[in-house]
Amino acid sequence: MTQLSLLHSLSPFSSLSCFSITPPPRFSLPSFSIRISNNVYNLTQSVLILFSFHFHSCYFLVTKQISKAMTSHIVGYPRIGPKRELKFALESFWEGKSSAEELKQVAADLRFSIWKQMAEVGIKYIPSNTFSYYDHVLDTTAMLGAVPPRYGWNGGEIGFDVYFSMARGNASVPAMEMTKWFDTNYHYIVPELGPDVKFSYASHKAVEEYKEAKALGLDTVPVLIGPLSYLLLSKPAKGVDKSFSLLSLVEKIVPIYKEVVAELKAAGATWIQFDEPSLVLDLEALQLQTFTNAYSELESSFSGVNILIETYFADVPIQTYKALTSLKNVAGFGFDLVRGTRTLNFLKSGFPSDKYLFAGVVDGRNIWANDLAASLCILQVLEGIVGKDKVVVSTSCSLLHTAVDLVNETKLDKEIKSWLAFAAQKVVEVNALARALVGQKDQAFFASNATSHASRRSSPRVRNENVQRAVVALKDSDHRRATSVSARLAAQQKKLNLPILPTTTIGSFPQTIGLRKVRREYKAKKITEYDYVNAMKEEISKVVKLQEELGFDVLVHGEPERNDMVEYFGEQLSGFAFTVNGWVQSYGSRCVKPPIIYGDVSRPRAMTVFWSSTAQSMTRRPMKGMLTGPVTILNWSFVRNDQNRHETCYQIALAIRDEVEDLERAGINIIQIDEAALREGLPLRKSEQPFYLEWAVQSFRITNCGVKNTTQIHTHMCYSNFNDIINAIINMDADVITIENSRSDEKLLSVFHEGVKYEAGIGPGVYDIHSPRIPSTEELADRINKMLAVLDNRVLWINPDCGLKTRKYSEVEPALRNMVAAAKLIRTQLASSN
Repeated sequence: MTQLSLLHSLSPFSSLSCFSITPPPRFSLPSFSIRISNNVYNLTQSVLILFSFHFHSCYFLVTKQISKAMTSHIVGYPRIGPKRELKFALESFWEGKSSAEELKQVAADLRFSIWKQMAEVGIKYIPSNTFSYYDHVLDTTAMLGAVPPRYGWNGGEIGFDVYFSMARGNASVPAMEMTKWFDTNYHYIVPELGPDVKFSYASHKAVEEYKEAKALGLDTVPVLIGPLSYLLLSKPAKGVDKSFSLLSLVEKIVPIYKEVVAELKAAGATWIQFDEPSLVLDLEALQLQTFTNAYSELESSFSGVNILIETYFADVPIQTYKALTSLKNVAGFGFDLVRGTRTLNFLKSGFPSDKYLFAGVVDGRNIWANDLAASLCILQVLEGIVGKDKVVVSTSCSLLHTAVDLVNETKLDKEIKSWLAFAAQKVVEVNALARALVGQKDQAFFASNATSHASRRSSPRVRNENVQRAVVALKDSDHRRATSVSARLAAQQKKLNLPILPTTTIGSFPQTIGLRKVRREYKAKKITEYDYVNAMKEEISKVVKLQEELGFDVLVHGEPERNDMVEYFGEQLSGFAFTVNGWVQSYGSRCVKPPIIYGDVSRPRAMTVFWSSTAQSMTRRPMKGMLTGPVTILNWSFVRNDQNRHETCYQIALAIRDEVEDLERAGINIIQIDEAALREGLPLRKSEQPFYLEWAVQSFRITNCGVKNTTQIHTHMCYSNFNDIINAIINMDADVITIENSRSDEKLLSVFHEGVKYEAGIGPGVYDIHSPRIPSTEELADRINKMLAVLDNRVLWINPDCGLKTRKYSEVEPALRNMVAAAKLIRTQLASSN
C-alpha cells in the first residue's frame, strides 16, 4: 500500500487531495487526535511515520475544512519559542558558532510549530509574517528598503549582514535607535527617514512566509505594519530639516505596499492584516487624513482579497473610529476590547453591516485566564449589533507580550497555575469562545474556568489586611523630601567630595557563564550557601577592583547575585509568583521572565543590604546601593487585574521604602532606585496621562521621602521618549537621574535647549551598551562636549546608557576605560579654561 493510499484508507481523509512535502528535519510528529464532525480519530506516531511526507499538507487541509464554521483569529504570536530556541540560535549565529542556514532552520521549525499548534486547536484566521529574527518594525524597514546609508547597502534583497547591523551596529557604525513599542516593554528599531530615502521592495519575507505556510496546506493571514503606523513610529534621519514631515513620505511607500499586496494575492492569500496600532492615539487632523488617503490609494489593490485593519492597546477615538469604519474596500476591523472598553459604545452606535468585527476579548497583554462567561456575554451583545456571522473572536493584541506555554511550568504553584493562561492557552480560549458562539459550548471547559475564577476570588493568599491599611494610611507629606534638591546636593557634595563630571555605571556588570552556573547550582541546592556567598563575594571584589583600576568615582557592586532587575526583587517580596520558562521577548535575543503579582505586596526581610554593605567594605569610594523602583517592578511584571494598578504600585513603593531606609542605616550614602519603565506605562490617550503620572511619581517619592539630606538618591530610565514628560521627571525629585541618550542622537538634550530648568544631577548616557561596538575616547569626549553645550558641568554625570549585564568583559573594559579617559580629558580642558 502506498503512503497516500494508506492515508485515504483512513476514511475521514478520503475526499481530500494531498500533495507531498518534506517536513522540517528536526521535527518529530507526536501522537494526537483530530476531531471531524463528532468523531475523534487517534493518529499514532507509528502510523504517521508511514506517510509523514504527505501528512502536513493533508492535516492542515483537514483543519482548514473543519474550521470553516469557527470564527476565531489570533493577532500575533510569540516568536522566541517555548524555551527561547530563537534566542540561542541568534546568539550562536552572532558568535560565529553556527551558520545562517542553521539559524534559518531553527526559525522554520518555530514557525511550523506555531502554525501547527493553532491549526490543531481550530483557529480559522492564523497569522503569518509575525515571526521576526529581531523586530517586526525593522522587518518593515527592510521590506521598504529604507536602509540608512551608513550600512552600505547597494540594493537587492536585504540579507542578515545589513539587517543585523541596523539592529545591533557593527565594528564601524552604530545601530539604529531602539525605543519602546507603545506602552509595552517590547523595544523596536526606529526607522530613520528623510526626503531623500529611495524606497524599494527589498525584503519579500511576508510573501515567503505565506508561501511556506501554504506549502503546508495552510492559508494564513499575512500581517503587515500599516503605512500610517510605520511613519508615526519613525524619526527624521540625522541632518533632516525640522520642517520635514514624515507623513509626506506616504506617497512613496504606498506603491511598495501595493507590490506586496499584489504578490500575496498572486500567491493565493485570501486575507491580509494591516496592523495600525497608531489609530488608538489622539491623532491630529493631518495624521488622520494621511491614514484615509493611504487606504484610499491602496483600495484599488485590495480587489480580490479580504483586508483586515487591526487596532490594539486602547480605545480608538470616535473620529478615528468613524474614519476607519467608513473605508469601503476593507472587509474587517479589529478592536482591543480588553483595554479599549469604551469602543463597545461606538460599536453600539453603528457598525457597517457588511463588515467583519474582529473582537479582541482575550487579553494579549497579561497572563490571567479569561473569564469565559463574561467574554461570551460581550460577544453575544456584539452579535446582536453586527450580525451573527460577522463576529470573529480574537485576542486583544498580539500574544507577543505574554509567556509562551503554561505546560512548560512544572514547578509553578498548582493553585496559582490554575488562574493563568499563557499564549498557547489563550489560543484555546479564543477557540472555545468561538465554538460557544456558534452553539458548540464546551460545558466542562467553561465550568473549569468558572471554578478557577472563584478560587482566585476567595483565596486567602491574595489579600493582606495590614498592607491594605498601610496604603490607605499614606498621607501627602509622605510623598516628598523635606528640603530642595539644590540644598541636598550641597550637603551630599560636602560628604562625598566628588569631582566635576563624576563617573559611574548604571549598575550591572557582565554576567558570565560561570556566574550563571553558580546561581543555577545554588538554586538547585547543588552547592551550599557558604560556597555561593563566597563565589558572589569573589565576583564583587573583582568588579570593585576593576572600577578602582579604571578610575571610577562612584562604584557599583555589579549585581552578580541577580538574575533580573525585577525578578530578583519579586522573589523576595510577598504576593509574587515565578515561572521557569515564562520568557517574553524584550528586544532581539533579549528575553525577560516577568514575575506574576497575584496578591498584596510586602517585604518580609532585607533584600540587598548584605551585598551592598559587603561591596562598600571593599573600597573607600562611594558604593551605590542598587534597587528597582516600584513603577518599574509594576510595569515589568504581570500585574493582578482584580484591583487598580496604582494601589498595587503603592504597596510595592512601601516595600522598597523599607529597603531604602535599611540601606541608609547600613552606611550606604548613594542609593539608586531605577525607574527604567516609568515612561512605558504612560497611557496612550492624553486624557488618561495626568492621573498615571501623578501616582507613578508619588510611588517613586514614597520610596525615599524619609532619608537624610546627605543620602543621595539616583534613578535611571532607558529607551523611551522623555521630552513630553520632563516635568514629571523633575517632579520625581531625585538627586541624580541617569538616562538613555546615545542611540537617540542626543535628542533628549533638545529639551534643555528649549529652556527647561533642571537643578538636579543628570547623566545622559554617553555610549550604547546594546551594541558590541567600542567607542573611542575622542568620540566620547565629543559627546560630552555636546552635553556641556546645554548642561552645567556641576550637574553632569558621565555614564553608559544602561547596565552592562548583557555585554562581555572584552567589550566592557575598553569601553569603560575610554569613557573615564574622556571624562578626565574634559575635566583637564575645563580646568585650563578657567
